[in-house]
Formats: sequence, C-alpha cells, structure tokens
Amino acid sequence: MSKISLSIVILAKNEEERIRDCIKSVEEWANEIIVIDDESTDSTPKLAKELGAKVLMHRMEIEGRHRNWAYSKAENEWVLSLDADERLTEELKVEIEAILAAIPKQNAFTIPRRNFIGDYWIRWGGMYPSAQLKLFRKDKFKWEEAEVHPRAFLDGECGHLKGDLIHYTYRDWSSFLSKLNNQTTLEARKWHKLSLTDPKKAGYKMNLLHALWRTWDRFMRAFISKRGYRDGFIGFMVAYFSSLYQIVSYGKYRGLVKKDEK
Repeated sequence: MSKISLSIVILAKNEEERIRDCIKSVEEWANEIIVIDDESTDSTPKLAKELGAKVLMHRMEIEGRHRNWAYSKAENEWVLSLDADERLTEELKVEIEAILAAIPKQNAFTIPRRNFIGDYWIRWGGMYPSAQLKLFRKDKFKWEEAEVHPRAFLDGECGHLKGDLIHYTYRDWSSFLSKLNNQTTLEARKWHKLSLTDPKKAGYKMNLLHALWRTWDRFMRAFISKRGYRDGFIGFMVAYFSSLYQIVSYGKYRGLVKKDEK
C-alpha cells in the first residue's frame, strides 16, 4: 500500500518510553515523519532514527515559535502535528486519507482526543472530545509566538474530523502535577513580563480576587457543568487540580513582582 503525502511532525523531549509507539502508529501510513527533539538527554533521538524518522535537534524556548519552526521543515503541503504521547486510531487514518484525497476547501481540521491518565480514559469534565487543531496546510497556519497557550492563526476555513486521536496525557498524578507546575510557571512569567510594560492590564488579570474566582469557577464548570463527577474520584481530582491553575499562577506571579520590589 502506498503512503499518503502527509508530513507527520512530532515534538519530543526525553520520550524514549513513548516515541516508538507514536512513530509506529504512522510509519506505514505517511510518507514523511519528522521528530523535533528538544535536547533530549535519553535515547529519544536514537530510537526515532532507528525507526526511520528524520530527526532535527532544536531547543524549545518559546512554544509558538518552536512549533512554527518545526512545521516549516515539512516537505508536504499538509502537516499533522503530534506530540510523543499521541497515537492515531485506524478510524482517524481512514478519515484523513479521504479528506486529503478530496482536496478540501478547508485549510485546517480539528481532531477530537481521548485524554488518559494512566490507562483511564477521562470522558467528562471537558476532557472529551477536547478537539485540537492538528491537521493543516502549512502555508495557511501558524501559532502565536508565545511561551504559554499560544493562539492559533488560520488563513481560511477550519473543518472538524470525527475520528479520535489517542492522547496519553498523564502517566500518573505525579505527571499531572508536574505539568501543572511547569505551565503555571510559564503563565506567571508571561504576566510578569506584561506588568513591566502594561501594569494596569496585568493588575486587572492577576489579582487575588480574580484568581480566587477563576479557581472556583474552573472547578464548578469542570466537575458540575461538564459533569466531571461521572468520572468519579478521578473526575474530582482532575477538576480540583485543574482549578488550581489560576491561584498557583497568581502566587508565582506575586513572587516575581516581590523580587522586583526588592
């Protein structure tokens, strides 16, 4: 069976335990697989090369800029962006093949994701379908060059696929908290930088009352409105830990501001 003209771009850092399964889910299907390695200290680059992927070393400093650089290295018109903890289902492959063969008018497509913690698929609390813009014409799409939560900029229409992408989001609760810690650090840095140029705007968003409200609101929306309670204890833990994002970011932001004052 001939491979389709599609560039798979995989971002990875110290993913020796998961990079193999990610590549294997697409190796007999797409005609280009590129792994962008963020200075791994394990065998991630070696394993990727052994599986036939093109490996490019590039340090991530600003997420949006890093992603845009990665996609620019693709040779095909269409790019499917993956992280090392993501896998394609056969249903999704068939759907993508049909979409690309039809020469779509849309320039990008979102893909629903099944998010997992360990081997548990989190179905509620806003964790599914949790569609992400993953498939796009590379000359019609780019990310905002921001450190955290970059915005997507698309020239043209966006379609929506139905086949699922498997996303092994968190290995365990330690992994969950580690990601929360890293993301809140980046969020605090973003607002601290803004406070140096636009203190009024930073103060409007990063204050104690706003942080407390967002913490409560996030939990209620995830656990009650989006029925996270249907995932039982896991649903509660996901809603609770996720709700801490704003208050932890605010605490770290205040720490950075206090350093400036000294």
